[in-house]
Amino acid sequence: MPHPVVQAIRGGSVPQPAKLAAARAMLPLAPEDSLEALVLLSRDEDAEIREAALKSLGSFDKEQMRTVAANKATAPDVLAQLCAWRGGTREIYEALVLNLLTPGEGVAELGKWNRDGSLLELITFNQQRLIDHPAIIDAIFANPARTPEAERRAREVRVEFFEKELGAKRIAEERRARATAASAVLGLSETADIIADLIDEDLPVEELHVDERQLREEFHIELPPEPDVAAPELVMDDVWLPTVEATSAEAQRMADEAIAEGEEVNSERLTTMQFIARLNVKQRVQLGLKGNREARSILRRDSNKMVVVGVLNNPRITESEVESIASMRSVPEEALRVIGMNRAWVRSYPIIHHLVRNPRTPVAVSLPLLNRIFPKDLKGLTNNRNVPEVIRKTAQRLLKARGAAAE
Repeated sequence: MPHPVVQAIRGGSVPQPAKLAAARAMLPLAPEDSLEALVLLSRDEDAEIREAALKSLGSFDKEQMRTVAANKATAPDVLAQLCAWRGGTREIYEALVLNLLTPGEGVAELGKWNRDGSLLELITFNQQRLIDHPAIIDAIFANPARTPEAERRAREVRVEFFEKELGAKRIAEERRARATAASAVLGLSETADIIADLIDEDLPVEELHVDERQLREEFHIELPPEPDVAAPELVMDDVWLPTVEATSAEAQRMADEAIAEGEEVNSERLTTMQFIARLNVKQRVQLGLKGNREARSILRRDSNKMVVVGVLNNPRITESEVESIASMRSVPEEALRVIGMNRAWVRSYPIIHHLVRNPRTPVAVSLPLLNRIFPKDLKGLTNNRNVPEVIRKTAQRLLKARGAAAE
């Protein structure tokens, strides 16, 4: 909370002598409070107070000023005013640019007058701030000290987010139509715009549908019979999620797993997870088979093995995604078996290394792969209490055999 003196200055209730004393930095204030008072008084109506405050700012300890500029608790108007003040050091202005709470208007003012090319580049690194405050882009282009890199970044944002605005509107219209069609294919009762973000853009919407015969013959996926919707209670067997509470819990489970793996789960992604959790098994399998990377990254955590197998049968899935699935401790055994039987995937050392270390991998899958594991990783397996004992003992035997062969 601001110091009472600072609050009084903001409220205009400080007597002239006290304001002058504050402008001359003569009051016993903490550095952050003193700096805020000086910034406020540098805009005072009284010329004497303004001049005194500006003079005090010039002699203010620069390291303390840099600390205040970097502090997220500093008032935004103080940060903005410091951007306009021309008596600071590069370190101070760098701290202001890196502080996410510095107002865009202040950064635009800094980009307008500052002649440090590297600082202008730093300003353009925050793409979101440029999008939210296009005046920053104008300031960069108007500054003769801009570097080619700063100009390039500013131009990219201008072209992509402003000059293509008309095209973006057209794309949005097409996206809405695509969402309607995709929702119909999946049998959703309502148009779900979110579905448009979950399928590959170059995939015809009608190809999203996969009938049960194709699932059995082409992808070896057998769906369970649909439950009797007239029954008073539906069986909760990780296949059907009929209630809002259940779908929310399933979405939260997937979100928790993603966070545990170091992924960011913002409100938008959580909404997507909640949407997916409301789909039935057949719809989730279809989405896994045809969905884009975002859909696959969510559905690989599905509690139903058929959905995860559907993801693994997606023709767009990458080796790095398979590697991630192979390392998951919650993945169904059937999915790990599918990975272990794929000749292309088991050519990748990271994939087979994850498979043999995963305690859920069936022994029949991991055991034959041990012959291809490097000695240092075999040694790690001998001490890994999470894998089956037969894997540990076999790794130990192979390690000894290779050691004897080397002698």
